[in-house]
Amino acid sequence: MVLRLQQTIKYVILSLFAFVSIYPVFLMIASSFKSKLEIMASPLGLPTSFSFENYVKVWNKVHFADYFLNSLYVSIISVALIVLVSSMAAFYLARYAFRWNGALLFFFMLGLMLPMKLAISPLYMMMLKLGLVNTLNALIIVYVAGHISFAVFVFFGFFRTLPKDLDQSARIDGCNDFQVYYKIVLPLMRPAIATVCIVDLIKVWNDFFYPLIFIKSSELGTIPLGMLTLFGENDTEWNLLFCGLTLSSLPMILAFLFASKQFIEGMTSGAIK
Repeated sequence: MVLRLQQTIKYVILSLFAFVSIYPVFLMIASSFKSKLEIMASPLGLPTSFSFENYVKVWNKVHFADYFLNSLYVSIISVALIVLVSSMAAFYLARYAFRWNGALLFFFMLGLMLPMKLAISPLYMMMLKLGLVNTLNALIIVYVAGHISFAVFVFFGFFRTLPKDLDQSARIDGCNDFQVYYKIVLPLMRPAIATVCIVDLIKVWNDFFYPLIFIKSSELGTIPLGMLTLFGENDTEWNLLFCGLTLSSLPMILAFLFASKQFIEGMTSGAIK
């Protein structure tokens, strides 16, 4: 009886947390189908009718397709480079012992301690001298440099859990160091890769600060900058804003749903060893 009561309390608490987490997303999607007047009159209620008129308006008014493609390009290239560079660096640090191993690992970990936004003035001057201001490449460089530390930290811990006998067996079969990395170790890294991809993808996709600093033209803007145009000086089109937020969040929701299993495995890997 006591055990059943404890289980009931646990499920009630978990259900409460799930409701608190999901309800804002549900409210955002429901509000995207409302008119502006309906949102003001009944902000927590359901829409009286379901029409995609708001989505058509926001797609045409904000040029959402251009912002979406820019965000998609920056996010995919940035995450791919982060995974590639950080996985190779972590593989070398975890599998090879050399004199400066600890110092080099500490150098990467400094990126987790020092926020890059404190160095925005030198970063801007550097991009200005390189001619990269108002280009998407500036965003890619900043995102890769800023997120490598976290990725190296995750990959390094994951590599340490893999037995080195795998490397030795592959070398006996004739594999060189790089072949050991991408033929033997890389296929086993799917949970860690999913973790890094989802975490960094969300950060890059939702970032507003760096596009605001480095991007000057509206044609190269990302989704967060595009949403800024819906905020007027005296009035805000809340129905269109909720539509834009819903459209911008759909790729992240789909990415998490497809990679959720690998993501959870990556977050909990090593917990029971």
